[in-house]
Amino acid sequence: MSKEHFNPPSLFQSLAHGFSQAVSSGPGRTVYISGQTAWNAEREIVGGNDLERQTHEAFRNLKTAIEEARGTIDDIVAIRIYVVNYDSKAGSIVGKVLRQYFNAPKPPASTWVGVQALASPDFLIEIEAVAVIE
Repeated sequence: MSKEHFNPPSLFQSLAHGFSQAVSSGPGRTVYISGQTAWNAEREIVGGNDLERQTHEAFRNLKTAIEEARGTIDDIVAIRIYVVNYDSKAGSIVGKVLRQYFNAPKPPASTWVGVQALASPDFLIEIEAVAVIE
């Protein structure tokens, strides 16, 4: 499957921050991954009130979902990250974890949204994605 990553020099240079400005994909199967949180299989929050631990668990769950669809994390072309009470400290934490999962030279397109709340009051972060699998 062909994917092309776009990072125009006239836009913010985002690669060092773990995302591409735009990604297009060629033929393949598109997979839409529901928002992943820090819930484990027993609906217990992994990480308590620790944003970094919850972020790791949400990315692990995202990785599990894409692998179940017979893809890899590298097949993800776009992510949306929702963070409760987003501020610059939260951004640093989430960005650090994001780069651990998407450390390839061609990361997905990315949008981050600060929100007041998510579906459960225990959720600090939720990550949804779109992948294209050959």
